[in-house]
Amino acid sequence: MPTALDVVVVGGCGHVGLPLSLAFARAGQTVAAYDTNPTACSLVNAGEMPFLEPEAPEVLAKVLADGTFIATTDASVVARARTVIVVVGTPVDEHLNPDPNAVTDAVSELAEHLLDGQLLVLRSTIYPGLTRLIDQLLRNSGKKIDVAFCPERIAEGKAFTELYELPQVVSGCSDSAVARATELFSALTESIVVVTPEEAELVKLFTNTWRYIKFAAANQFYTIANDFNLDFERIRHAIRFDYPRAADMPAAGFAAGPCLFKDTMQLAAFNNNNFTLGHASMMVNEGLPLYVVSRIERKFDLSSMTVGILGMAFKAESDDPRSSLSYKLRRILRFKAKEVLCTDPYVKSPDLSPIEELIERCDLLIVGTPHATYKDLQSSCPVVDIWNVLGRGVTI
Repeated sequence: MPTALDVVVVGGCGHVGLPLSLAFARAGQTVAAYDTNPTACSLVNAGEMPFLEPEAPEVLAKVLADGTFIATTDASVVARARTVIVVVGTPVDEHLNPDPNAVTDAVSELAEHLLDGQLLVLRSTIYPGLTRLIDQLLRNSGKKIDVAFCPERIAEGKAFTELYELPQVVSGCSDSAVARATELFSALTESIVVVTPEEAELVKLFTNTWRYIKFAAANQFYTIANDFNLDFERIRHAIRFDYPRAADMPAAGFAAGPCLFKDTMQLAAFNNNNFTLGHASMMVNEGLPLYVVSRIERKFDLSSMTVGILGMAFKAESDDPRSSLSYKLRRILRFKAKEVLCTDPYVKSPDLSPIEELIERCDLLIVGTPHATYKDLQSSCPVVDIWNVLGRGVTI
């Protein structure tokens, strides 16, 4: 690895940072993924992905062989980069309030390694106003650094498609920052959309919140239909069949993950908690596991049953359990049922069981995550499947 680096990605071994690091390295940039997780760095340097991402293993092997990529826990690597990309986002606390200090703290910890003339790109979701705040903090410290915000909008599992095919939104606190960020991401995509930092911050929040609201609408429709013993999936099929204006109506299911709920709450906080639609969406989506259990209780005596949950990842064909509502479902069922067993073909956890054990021991199965492997499920016990993975309908 040469002394000078084109790009250092801070948080570079995570779900957002690693695919981005590998994409830039494959494009011919010299890249270092800086991460505080030594286990992840060791895996990556050994050519192993720490999580599932299609195409990533092949790309990782290539860039390691080419010598254009390395992972490191040494923060001083930041001083060697022309561009520093920070993928640390803004979390929400236990009271659903955003913590903007997470990003400013991360940048402050890097400050001793940041050098005049560098381009600093904020990448993950941030609370509106943080881009200019960080720019001002760096200026107040005497640093002459171009600050840009270029939000990440890829879906897990589609990184090496969407990094190249989706337009990249670019914003910056100066013309120089915009020009440099545009040049940087032009290595990945030809389509660049330039907006102001405030607009870019809301682009990210509005995008995720819009998806969350759509899922909430579908889940509310599902509960209405189900309460009248009608199959929402049959209704949805009729609505969408050769009818383009409703083609994007999603199926019912557990709307979760590390971004959608969190970003909806950030947007609510930004608007002084005056976001009725967002809060209503949260109540619908977060309330779905309890709704499912309450409907099951009308048909079965859960206190005498062993219940199995199929799938603990937050989305299909993923090994990422972050914010998965399957865990909320498990918590509710542990209070209601005699015993609860869980399985997942991708999530690695000592408290999960092989699917064969669930099929053998459970009196009732619930599809928590619509992994494709469950489509061929053979079970003699009842299966609750609000995702319609089995194609038997979604009525409980």
